[in-house]
Amino acid sequence: MKPLVCVAMSGGVDSSVVPILLKKRGYRVIGVTMQIWQESQTDPRHAGCCSLGAVEDARRVARILDIPHYVINFKEEFKRSVIDEFVREYEQGRTPNPCVTCNQTVKFDSLMSTARELGCDLLATGHYARIRRDAKTGRRRLMKARGQGKDQSYVLYGLTQEQMEGVMFPLGELGDKAETRQLARDAGLPVADKPDSQDICFVSEAGGYREFLRKARPEMFRRGELVTPDGSRIGEHDGVADFTVGQRRGLGVAQGRPLYVLGLHPSTNQVVVGDRDGLLSQEVMLEDVVWGGAGEPEAPVRVQARIRYNMTEEPGTLFGGSQPRLVFDSPVRAVTPGQIAVAYRGQTVVAGGRIRAGR
Repeated sequence: MKPLVCVAMSGGVDSSVVPILLKKRGYRVIGVTMQIWQESQTDPRHAGCCSLGAVEDARRVARILDIPHYVINFKEEFKRSVIDEFVREYEQGRTPNPCVTCNQTVKFDSLMSTARELGCDLLATGHYARIRRDAKTGRRRLMKARGQGKDQSYVLYGLTQEQMEGVMFPLGELGDKAETRQLARDAGLPVADKPDSQDICFVSEAGGYREFLRKARPEMFRRGELVTPDGSRIGEHDGVADFTVGQRRGLGVAQGRPLYVLGLHPSTNQVVVGDRDGLLSQEVMLEDVVWGGAGEPEAPVRVQARIRYNMTEEPGTLFGGSQPRLVFDSPVRAVTPGQIAVAYRGQTVVAGGRIRAGR
């Protein structure tokens, strides 16, 4: 008998197609939707995996596909692991990636445990990535999706060997998103043409993340100084959390030339601004590094790497040890503490970690 697979169904087209592919391969399937955020969204572009409407979409899809479906409350876990960390990171002048945190702490930790409690052998999600077993070492390798235009290996870099043994990414073998939507249409799913969510799922379209932070921690928004790298005061700001490294608009000062945010210092309540060249760094210091299927290398490794999701990979060298870091061949722009750097060799994820600093 084929294994029983728990499919994480978010109500979007990607996760809705996963049961179709698995049933075609003979797997037994149940669907689980995580209820993790209560606020509904009016704009479907913002109604991601957290909205009440998404739960209803997942329930309708499960009914059409004739699979059992469960809605499980993960609100407390999500708040503690994702939202609270999101706020803490901004308090420290860092720019987090909550989707990565959600994957590491909720989807592939708490949800996997729930899947086992339900008697499932495997967990499947709608991510576009692939997992391969190395014949020589027996270890699992996380790899890019076959259709690179939708590859999501960047946000999955934190998967452990144990987690990769128990997870499936059926969409990783598809060519592109158009193929996914066509499979949904062929199955008569109402979400076939549902837009992709484009923003942080728990942040509403009104006011964005800044308004969310103002409600969560109003004390973060205190007036402070805008200063140049040499410490000269050139203006004021309404709160360090209003800014991210690399930002140009909304600085509120005119110097006769473009200015960019170069650094954030919550301890002194200062925002450092300067010329574009001040954003360039060749060395990226990492923390909380997760090493891929080959493990931590004994010697520096040549890689292609990126320091944000929507970035072209750049060549560089990855160093391990007590001070893991990436040294790029050429300077990269706007290295942002709190964001994620992921390194590849070919199609395979070598390592990933949070950015501590750039220099």
